[in-house]
Amino acid sequence: MGMMRGYGVIEPTVSHGWIEKRIPEVGPFEALCSPVAILPCTSDVHNAKFRKAYPNRILGHEGVGKVEKVGQFVTDIKVGDIVAIPAVTPIWRGREIEEGLHEHAGGFLGSRYLSSKLDGTFGEYFIIPDADMNLAPVPDGVSLEAAALVGDMVTTGFTGVEAANIKFGDTVVVNGIGPVGLMSVAGAALHGAGRIIAVGSRLLTKELAKQYGASDILDYHDGPIAAQVLELTGGRKVDSVIVAGGNPDIINESYKMTKCGGTISNIAGFFDDFHISVADSGTLVAHQTLTGRLCAGGRLRLEKLMELIKNGRLDPSLLITQKLYGFDKIEEGFNLMGDNRTSEVIKPIIYM
Repeated sequence: MGMMRGYGVIEPTVSHGWIEKRIPEVGPFEALCSPVAILPCTSDVHNAKFRKAYPNRILGHEGVGKVEKVGQFVTDIKVGDIVAIPAVTPIWRGREIEEGLHEHAGGFLGSRYLSSKLDGTFGEYFIIPDADMNLAPVPDGVSLEAAALVGDMVTTGFTGVEAANIKFGDTVVVNGIGPVGLMSVAGAALHGAGRIIAVGSRLLTKELAKQYGASDILDYHDGPIAAQVLELTGGRKVDSVIVAGGNPDIINESYKMTKCGGTISNIAGFFDDFHISVADSGTLVAHQTLTGRLCAGGRLRLEKLMELIKNGRLDPSLLITQKLYGFDKIEEGFNLMGDNRTSEVIKPIIYM
């Protein structure tokens, strides 16, 4: 195989930039894809700057690709298919699959292959494991922008909703309304929440939260979130809280505003130690559930999400705030999620 370029981690926490590598060989269940439209993510920036990531690793895990080659045992996915790419791409065989933990097949975070065990979507070519089970052809009626978003932003936001045990008419707080939190707002509305209280500070995301179904908007700058929520509800605690951003203090804030028997669903990544307050959590005997999940992946998941889009029930493309064109714009898009991020950036997209 020949050579290819990609943007990624050169030396973890020390340097990142353009890398030249060999085009990978295709295994029997794998597909080789090229990028069509890709989305930089804050986690790409974190992987490059702060985490002990793999050295000489091309980043990227969101987007739409074109299938260039398939392995001998790939039967459904065809060369030339335009496919949505999930951030979580399990090997669909093994004990964790049988246990219903496909996100962690092979161990903790074991299904996060792109930009970790394998080079990611910021390369001219990339491998998708178990292609028939992980790639979802983009149907007519679903835009490239929407298809590029389903594999991480949409599925992560909706995972938070699913874990929050929302019932029809429930009151739900979504803390953090970046792209994932905005998709939690949309998902909570689709799931039947009666009142959705969104918490954020940027005018742009506040406006989008309303479009996606938020009934109330609160701002971090106006004081402790739990106190604001309880003032808004007349002292009545909420059924569920979805944590999609903020610092670890939000966990104790969530306990303060969640009713007995309620659920706190975390989809934010926290890397510092923190302590749960005995007082805030009702001495841990208030029948509250604190849960945290990695986003669901795989082909079926993406197909179902694209059905929502195709039938007009969801439009994630509103998250796209900047459009860039050309492979060489990957570095600019990466910086828009890092050093050059402003209040006007939600998600940039790069078309090849």
